[in-house]
Amino acid sequence: MEDVIGWTIVVVWVAAPAVVVAMAFHWILSTKPIEQKYENTGGGFAGGMDAVFSPTAYEAGMERDRQTQRTAPAPAPGDPPWTIGEGRIRIDV
Repeated sequence: MEDVIGWTIVVVWVAAPAVVVAMAFHWILSTKPIEQKYENTGGGFAGGMDAVFSPTAYEAGMERDRQTQRTAPAPAPGDPPWTIGEGRIRIDV
């Protein structure tokens, strides 16, 4: 019986830090906004493996990056020189 109690204590001491680290990672990743969770995907070794074994996912990621880096469109000639948003009027000069 003493062996069972001893091994139980050893297993708890070995497993407890791993459980705490896993719970910390889960908490950190679950509290991040969705925009920041997947912000840095597609680079490094995983990005290269994605390009080789899943080219459609890699191309979709590249297209997503291209679309998020676009500049704002220029205003049309008939648009008013101001915009109303979030309760404020902004005059475009």
